[in-house]
Amino acid sequence: MAAEWSVLLLTCQPGGCVSAFQQELEARRLRGGLGPRPPPLLLAVEDPWARLGSGGATLNALLVAAEHLSARAGCTVVSSDVLREARILILHMGRDFSFDDCGRAFTCLPVEEPGAPAEAVVCNLDSLLATMTHRLCVGSPPGVWICSTDMLLTVPSAPGIDWDGFQGVRVIAVPGSQAYARNHGVYLADEQGLVRNIIYKGTEAQIQQCAGPDGTVPLVCGVVFFSSDAAEQLLATHVIPPLDACTYMGLDSGAPPIQLSLFFDIVLCMAGGMTEEEFVKGGGDTSVRSARSVLWTALRAFPLSMACIPGASYDYMTTSASDHIRSLTLLPGSASHLHFCKTAHSHVDQQPCLLEDGSSVTNCLLEGAVRLAAGSVMQHCHLQGPLEIGPGCLLSGLSASSSPALQGCPLRDVVLQGHHIRLRDLSCRVFTLTGRLDDWQRPAEEATYLNMPWAEFFHRTGVREGDLWDAEMPRSSRCLLNARLFPVLHACEALGLEDVLWLLAPVAVAGEWLARWRAAWRMSWEELLPCLDKAAELGARRALFFLQGQRKVRRVLLGRQDCSLLPLARSAVHEGYHEAVLSTLDEASFYFLVASTAGDAGIAARALACIAEVLGCMARGEGGLRSGPAANREWALAFGRLESGDVAGGVRELAAERQKWMSRPALLVRAARHYEGAEQILVRQAVMSSCQFVTVAQAELPPLGCWVQVACPARLDLSGGWSDTPPITYEHGGAVVDVAVLVDGCRPIGARVRRIGEPELRLVSLGGMPQGEAAVELVCRELEHLRDYCQPHAPGALLKAAFICTQVVQFPSQKPLQAQLMESFGGGFEVHTWSKLPHGSGLGTSSILAGAVMASLYRAAGKAASTESLIHAVLHLEQRLTTGSGRGEQPIRRVGGLAVAEDPHPCRRWLAGPGRGARARHQNREVEGSAAAQGGGGEDPGAQWFYPDPQRSLAAGVHGQDAPGPQPAPGCGEELVRQAALRRAKCRCAGNLPLIGKCLDRYWQQKKCMAPGCEPLAVGRMMDALRPYVHGQCLAGAGGGGFLYVLTKAPRQKEALHQILAKTQGLGNFSIHSIEVDTGGFSVEVVGCDPKDGSHPREDVAV
Repeated sequence: MAAEWSVLLLTCQPGGCVSAFQQELEARRLRGGLGPRPPPLLLAVEDPWARLGSGGATLNALLVAAEHLSARAGCTVVSSDVLREARILILHMGRDFSFDDCGRAFTCLPVEEPGAPAEAVVCNLDSLLATMTHRLCVGSPPGVWICSTDMLLTVPSAPGIDWDGFQGVRVIAVPGSQAYARNHGVYLADEQGLVRNIIYKGTEAQIQQCAGPDGTVPLVCGVVFFSSDAAEQLLATHVIPPLDACTYMGLDSGAPPIQLSLFFDIVLCMAGGMTEEEFVKGGGDTSVRSARSVLWTALRAFPLSMACIPGASYDYMTTSASDHIRSLTLLPGSASHLHFCKTAHSHVDQQPCLLEDGSSVTNCLLEGAVRLAAGSVMQHCHLQGPLEIGPGCLLSGLSASSSPALQGCPLRDVVLQGHHIRLRDLSCRVFTLTGRLDDWQRPAEEATYLNMPWAEFFHRTGVREGDLWDAEMPRSSRCLLNARLFPVLHACEALGLEDVLWLLAPVAVAGEWLARWRAAWRMSWEELLPCLDKAAELGARRALFFLQGQRKVRRVLLGRQDCSLLPLARSAVHEGYHEAVLSTLDEASFYFLVASTAGDAGIAARALACIAEVLGCMARGEGGLRSGPAANREWALAFGRLESGDVAGGVRELAAERQKWMSRPALLVRAARHYEGAEQILVRQAVMSSCQFVTVAQAELPPLGCWVQVACPARLDLSGGWSDTPPITYEHGGAVVDVAVLVDGCRPIGARVRRIGEPELRLVSLGGMPQGEAAVELVCRELEHLRDYCQPHAPGALLKAAFICTQVVQFPSQKPLQAQLMESFGGGFEVHTWSKLPHGSGLGTSSILAGAVMASLYRAAGKAASTESLIHAVLHLEQRLTTGSGRGEQPIRRVGGLAVAEDPHPCRRWLAGPGRGARARHQNREVEGSAAAQGGGGEDPGAQWFYPDPQRSLAAGVHGQDAPGPQPAPGCGEELVRQAALRRAKCRCAGNLPLIGKCLDRYWQQKKCMAPGCEPLAVGRMMDALRPYVHGQCLAGAGGGGFLYVLTKAPRQKEALHQILAKTQGLGNFSIHSIEVDTGGFSVEVVGCDPKDGSHPREDVAV
């Protein structure tokens, strides 16, 4: 559940940075960071005055929100009525922050969110947005939430706030210690939770008065909620002097500025313990007292209640470097939705072990040996080793050009930052250096610089007080904040990091730099603050994020890591860095082909799949479905090079052709399809290497005219579908649980082969049974007739591919087909195949039929293949046929019962590993399956381009596609494998049918996760109707488009289910079939000939 905002506003200080913050809000909307339904209005609002205060900023933001809502409602003036049903969130950025140029809101946290739809650095703003949207504000009535961003706030997932009958204004408090409260604000509330007073930095007695039974006090945490009525009354004051001066309208009207606090000038007037006289006189100057009088009149009638959240925590972001470093290196409380990590969104080139536990690295690119001690933090840095950073340090905003100055420079307990500043039209970089223990505002006589008294600093460096402060400045006013320490410009020299690092040097070394330092134009931190270029800083962070992201792409591909790259692709598209990512993927696919072994063509395949994902994201959900054909002639040259083995040349041709398809969404989607087609070529070539596991021995050649017949059960997939398909199985491992079944009492799939005297290949596809009439009959007398064996929809393609893969026929070859057949076998072959199952049943027909054909053909040709060899031979056949099916059906052909095809670990060579079968006992209970015409699911699972979505998900190391609608959940592939192994163990339990039913229901949810939209409306109705009568149900087939099979609670329920479905509206035609577990597996037998027509075997003459 999440709060749905009508308007989200972010207030900021004046200074030309509002457009940069507006861009940040829009970026969060694009990458899904504002909840499932982002606010229709996102507004960055600049304060009218430099020191407006949180109260004035709130009133101005409320006016802006009401004005925009009024315009949307068609009003010509600001109407408070628009607040009646609105849900508004106002976030205040507040004052400048010493340790982040973009303020506390954009201070980055050492957090990664694997489940986020788009990858991005997590800021305190993101954390607060998540807390407010998904936790704190859930269930609240319409109104206005106001939240400061100057604190780290954690709230339990269920804060337990009671909103029944709520009226007025409510403040949010978190429990804290009395010692912490001495420097903060606390609420004094009565037993009913009504606020009596707000105490700031109170005495010990005042704080003790606020304590609860457990000794904790309710801390002011900067969050308050105004009901719609209270918000309307507050808005009404914006036209009353002197409060009109708080708004941009007042600024435009020439009103004098006024500073107001949200809590002590607005909220406090509603506290029950305050009197009007006490409240009004508590204001500073005359204008503030006048403003307080207006607020008292407008708001006093509203009750002020408090909700103190048990288990919540609050940490104000102070100007202490020690506090800031501690907050970034300690794990947040258990109530937090965040999970801090040592390295977040960072690439560490070598020896990650050099980063000690207790350190923190966020949005950094570290090349070479960079050692970071415990208790130190590094953010937004691109550094090259060898470097050694001691404990207690904060480094931020340093580029690679700063590395030489840092090498050999001991750093300990210092804050070293690089800043982007703008001096009118001049942009430049400035570096600041301070100590961890320094206090910015303490008078110099009792303060430190670089953790040493100022007098000692002057002695060590030769710097004089006159270098830092004007003579007329009173000594009591001199402090670190206004000391002109930091060089900005030099008449003759280019300034760099070394121009502040020398301040750490002993006097012997410092003398060489002192003159250069004095000759530079220097500024204090107080003077630098208004010049900070926040837009440039945010842009630099973004550029560094995608630079390390490009390294991540290489790392994930080269290391074959199970890591989704789709979130990064989405962010690259949203932020305009897609060309850089595409270039990296091009380079990666080509580099790996040149520098690595031939077996690493699979890495290039994954890179091509990633490119397809980026192109799909660029279409932004437009341009049509991602699934579609991929055989446009414009791409033929690239595809031809890939097919011929010139993969590097093919990759180059693909990149060149891609540039012609980038202009509009429809072309981008079509280009993505062709990249997926190219990826499938490489995957097919990698998997085709499975033929090296095929071992065939010579066996006795059956007599001429004798049939070799194979009958196979169908299979139901119970778990792990898609985890057996390349390349998913090579990224995650694979585990598929299948069960062999008879359909309506028979084995529905089969093939038979016999040798004939004529040197030709007769290919016959029968009806639903071995004795059926021929549906398709082909005769191949020349090799040219086999040329279309790799086109799945060509007549007889499967049978043609089987002859080639078993090497009964050599293709291509200079020797004619008839000569080959006569020389090796003294004649040709006749093959019959049949399947009782309908097209697209999801019961493994295509793959099982391929196994039946291969087994019968091997035996008819006088060859013997083991179970493992047959499994790999079928894998090879399917790749030659370009269907690329999975391996989950393979054990079912041989072992029957319950079978498991498993690769416990990802295959490092992109080659198929051996599958293993296992039997589990089954209950003597009838299991029912039903199939509706509407639920047939469309194309045959073997169709070349029907099912790219789930395969695409993990081929690119991603999960899903960038399009509207349900998205596959991150980690779904890993979950499929894990759950399949778990269910295998559960199914071996003593026939626990309810447990198996639960597994089926969970498996169906996973299928819908992998293939969103795979549940037709009619199937949903059918499942709803059957749910009370079954333990579990699922659609067969990995794509979820086949038969609906159910595990009934009672045996022999076929007729009962038929009656139930017949009464269900909207199903159309359907049929119900009985299934039972087949424990025997498939059968292979050599039988005699029918003397009349020679087409059907006699079952009574089996050999």
